[in-house]
Amino acid sequence: MTREAATVASLLNDATTRIGATLGLETREARLEARVLAAFAWGVAPAWLIAHDTDLPHQAQITQFGTLLARRLAGEPIAYLTGMREFYGRSFRVSPDVLIPRPDTESLVEQALAHMPDDQAATVLDLGTGSGCIAITLALERPLACVTAVDRSATVLATATHNGSNLNAPVEFLTSDWFSALAGRRFDLIVGNPPYIAAADPHLARGDVRFEPLSALAAGPDGLVDLRRLIAAAPGHLKPGGALLLEHGYDQANAVRALLQAAGFSHPQSWPDLSGICRVSGGILSE
Repeated sequence: MTREAATVASLLNDATTRIGATLGLETREARLEARVLAAFAWGVAPAWLIAHDTDLPHQAQITQFGTLLARRLAGEPIAYLTGMREFYGRSFRVSPDVLIPRPDTESLVEQALAHMPDDQAATVLDLGTGSGCIAITLALERPLACVTAVDRSATVLATATHNGSNLNAPVEFLTSDWFSALAGRRFDLIVGNPPYIAAADPHLARGDVRFEPLSALAAGPDGLVDLRRLIAAAPGHLKPGGALLLEHGYDQANAVRALLQAAGFSHPQSWPDLSGICRVSGGILSE
C-alpha cells in the first residue's frame, strides 16, 4: 500500500480482509482484531481510529502495525500480541507463559460464585491459577472470601501476582505443585481449570493453542491425568460439606462425575458453558 493511500481506514480495511482470509474469521471478528492491533500499535483508544479514519499514519506507525499484523496472520493470539485479555469484565495481563483466559471459564466462575454466599467468609482455593483470572475474580466478586491461588511455576505466579496487585484483589498466591504446599490446610471451596486435552488431540496443533503452554493444556493419553489426581486428593483439603468444581473437556463430563462419586463426593453435577456444552463438573464432599 502506498504512502498516499495509507489512511487509517484503508489500513484497517486491508488488515480486515487479510485477517479474515488467512485465519478464516468472519468480517466482523476480523475487523475487531484489526482495530485492536492498530489501537495497541499506536497507543490510542479504539474510538480514536473512527474519529481519525482519514488520517495518514507516519511510516513508523505503519511499520509497527504491519509487524503486529504479520504475527497475527502467522496465528499468534491477539492476547499475546497485546499482552492483555479481558475476563469477567476486567483486563488481565497475559504472556506466552500462561493460558489465555476464555469466556468458557466464566462458567466455572459463575458456579463458584453460586457456592459462595456473599455474606459469608468462605475459604477458597484456585488450583493452577495461571493468569490468576479465576482467583482474582472470585476475590473481587466476594469481598468476604479468603482466596488462595497456587501454581507450580514461579514465572506464571509472577503474572498472577501482578494482576492481583493491579486489580487490588486480596489473594494469597503460593508456589505449589497442586496441593504440595498446602499440607494441613482445608477449604470450603476448591476450583480449578487443569490441563484436560489428550496429548494426541489434533486441536493442539491448530489455532491459538499452538502458542499456549502445552503443560497447561495436555494431560496424558485421555486428558484425565490431572483431573484424576486433583479429584483423588481434594477430599484431604476440603472441609466437611465443602465443594470441588473443575473445568474439563467437552466430552469428559461423564468421566469426571464418575471420578467425583468414587472419591466420595455426593450428587456430582455438570453445568454447561455459553455454548450449551458441559464444561464444569463438581460435587459436595460427604460429611
